[in-house]
Amino acid sequence: MYQTVQFIHSYWAYLVVVMLTIAAISAIIGWVSGKEYSAGNFRISLFTLIVSHIQLLIGIVLYFVAPYFKMWGEVGMSGVMGDDTLRLYNMEHPLMMIIAIVLITVGYSKHKKKLTSTPKFKTLAIFYTIALVVLLSRIPWNAWL
Repeated sequence: MYQTVQFIHSYWAYLVVVMLTIAAISAIIGWVSGKEYSAGNFRISLFTLIVSHIQLLIGIVLYFVAPYFKMWGEVGMSGVMGDDTLRLYNMEHPLMMIIAIVLITVGYSKHKKKLTSTPKFKTLAIFYTIALVVLLSRIPWNAWL
């Protein structure tokens, strides 16, 4: 089961990175150029929100079936924190991905309350770009399929 979930999580991550990049760039361009916020912009931001939440659910399942998870019981907190690989998979990656998804969710929610295009784009640009940076900072690049 672990390998199947890891495969899905790894490949769904490509979709998340692509969608978040497109959404952030689209929001920055809309903000800087003063474009009107359109239904297409709404769809991009909504689809980004949806794929990131699906990735979170897959990641939660993966976290608990991964062999790294049982290391909490075997080596304890000091053992996990002392090992770079265990710390990445058990602490850094999950925590930073949750933070990135919270930023996406907050940005999406806040942008819906704005009444005009510029504040909508500005809110999405700020939150989605920060989320993208956070997300890219903790992807385990050497293990990514």
